Amino acid sequence: MTTRDFNKTTDLGRVLVTGGSGFVGCNFVKTLLAKGYKVRSFDLAPSPLPAQENLEVVQGNICDQELVRKCVQGIDTIFHTAAIIELKGGSAVTQEYRDRSYAINVEGTKNLLRFGQEAGVKRFVYTASNSVVIGGQPISGGDETLPYAERFNDLYTETKVVAEKWVLEQNGKNGILTCSIRPSGIWGEGDQTMFRHMFNQMIAGLLQAQVGSGKAKLDNSYVHNLVHGHILAAQHLVEGGTSPGQAYFINDGEPINMFDFSRPVVEAVGYPFPKIRVPAALVKGIMAFWQMLHFKFGIQEPPVPPLAIERIAIDNYFSIAKARRDLGYEPLYNTQQGLKECIPYYVEMYKKMKLAAGK
Repeated sequence: MTTRDFNKTTDLGRVLVTGGSGFVGCNFVKTLLAKGYKVRSFDLAPSPLPAQENLEVVQGNICDQELVRKCVQGIDTIFHTAAIIELKGGSAVTQEYRDRSYAINVEGTKNLLRFGQEAGVKRFVYTASNSVVIGGQPISGGDETLPYAERFNDLYTETKVVAEKWVLEQNGKNGILTCSIRPSGIWGEGDQTMFRHMFNQMIAGLLQAQVGSGKAKLDNSYVHNLVHGHILAAQHLVEGGTSPGQAYFINDGEPINMFDFSRPVVEAVGYPFPKIRVPAALVKGIMAFWQMLHFKFGIQEPPVPPLAIERIAIDNYFSIAKARRDLGYEPLYNTQQGLKECIPYYVEMYKKMKLAAGK
């Protein structure tokens, strides 16, 4: 058995962040620049950051092999956050959706890592998801020994499982060390996902009840905690270090019911927080039937994906003990601190969404 040394760490050198214009990637780039690193940001979308000395921006598609090959030149550490989040699933998924998800999330990842190996990149940190081990059963404090999910409710989870397995298998091959980070629900300034579905329901007047018993807990990953965990993992990607070939759950370490978590945001925007509760199984069944009709007849998508109902109705949270032990990870912010910092952002986001909806 190979001995791993917690004290073995390395400098990151020159860094590439894929998805550098997105929510997580942009926060990543800003953090790395603040730490003095030279950063290359790669994304299909233009970077929202101002031009600066240590930032190089490459705009293009991760499916463009020649561009990816050029993008990894001169890089020491890759943080791969780019992905398409496709939450549709089941037999209703069209081949078009499936092909697109696999092209970006699987083949894009493989090309990035292969070209990185050719270019002499030393470290590759993959951004997966806690959903890679979720199989529809309650998980309370789950750890990294849990088996991969075999039942997939959505293409995002399916492709993340395939890609993470492959990335970890590449550890130590052709001079590159790899690891994977598994976030929970990511939130914070710049987020366009965590509260967007809820805000849409609120603006339409549909958020009238809490779903489930209120006892189920999940965990979340404040974006600055998540970036911190990625950087620690990369620093430990050294021969004899703790992180090569490993996967880590990185979250806020505070399991909480989703409605309890969202209540401060809902109240901050001035929406009356719902008091009544409805059974989760009933709501999930309705949403699943609605989604089937959407795919079959082209009607409007359901306001909440069936998977989202499942994940707030049963315990679904993970331990960060391994990250603490191997990486020295501790969340930089607790939930209360994170909310205090980003509630103004969510209030402004809600105002803009209401204005766009003519409300």
